[in-house]
Amino acid sequence: MNCKADLIMQKFSILQHLPKAKLGYLPTPVIKLENLTRVLGGPDILMKRDDLTGLALGGNKTRKLEYILGDTIKKSCDTVITAGAQQSNHCRQTAAAAAKLELDCHLLLGGEKPANFNGNLLLDELFGAHIHFTKENRKGEDIPNLVDTLKASGHSPYVIPYGGSNELGACGFIEAGFELSTQIGVDNLSNIFFASSSGGTHAGLMIAKSLLKHKYELTGIQIDKAENEAHSFQQQVAELANSMCSFLNLAQSYQVDDVVLDRGYLETGYGVLTAQEKEAIQLLAKSEGILLDPVYTGRAFAAMVDKIQKRELPKDKQVMFWHTGGAPSLFAYSDSML
Repeated sequence: MNCKADLIMQKFSILQHLPKAKLGYLPTPVIKLENLTRVLGGPDILMKRDDLTGLALGGNKTRKLEYILGDTIKKSCDTVITAGAQQSNHCRQTAAAAAKLELDCHLLLGGEKPANFNGNLLLDELFGAHIHFTKENRKGEDIPNLVDTLKASGHSPYVIPYGGSNELGACGFIEAGFELSTQIGVDNLSNIFFASSSGGTHAGLMIAKSLLKHKYELTGIQIDKAENEAHSFQQQVAELANSMCSFLNLAQSYQVDDVVLDRGYLETGYGVLTAQEKEAIQLLAKSEGILLDPVYTGRAFAAMVDKIQKRELPKDKQVMFWHTGGAPSLFAYSDSML
């Protein structure tokens, strides 16, 4: 075994004690976007295809759910509860994972019950989830009451946090960072761009990068405004990364400034499709036959394209877009896309 492979296997061992449910088809491929690179005039663009994890049309939350639902099974819980927006990719993958593992699933989704179910909401229904519409409360504010109700009826519920972004869930992205290192050489990689929303993907990739001593910049594109600007999302990611290091007995620690987070694409607010995002979705679809989603990957990909077009990235290096999935929600935005 060479030194690089030995280092990666040594780092993988920090996760081996954790229970894990097999849900995804991993590793996901890394591909070259040759047509898009040519259209934009460089640099070379790579894509990590976590839209191909397999569970319920794919997405990054599958990686988090493998660890979270491993713990659910270990604790003999029979029901999972989580929350999100009506087109939540996390909720769709949670519902599918629960179906696969024969667990009941309750989803608390923001807004009013719509006249028609489409996109991720349709899939939630097909997977047999119990759906509760919670109006303005899309981040789990109503979960405690549901937990009490389920316990009173004899169930053993397990609460999955918003986006699956706790210490266990984010371990899926430590593993993902290790996985990437077994697939490509990263010495010529300048940036990895990705949608950063609930923090687990960001924190996990930060820790993997630190452990492997890689030099590329992890550039999270912030998708949702922080609920409390005094406690910034950047601070939230740093705190999650530090909590994970404590959980895994790692020596690393992170400051707020260690979290590279671009807030420059937030102006219209969460889930609002802009012309820039629409153009980016169409550009990738027409050049590579790959679909993005309107809320997360569409916004993050548009940011990367914007930086390439403004010549803010070195042309002699590679850049990567980490595709976290979400294409089913396109159908709920069909009127805005056309």
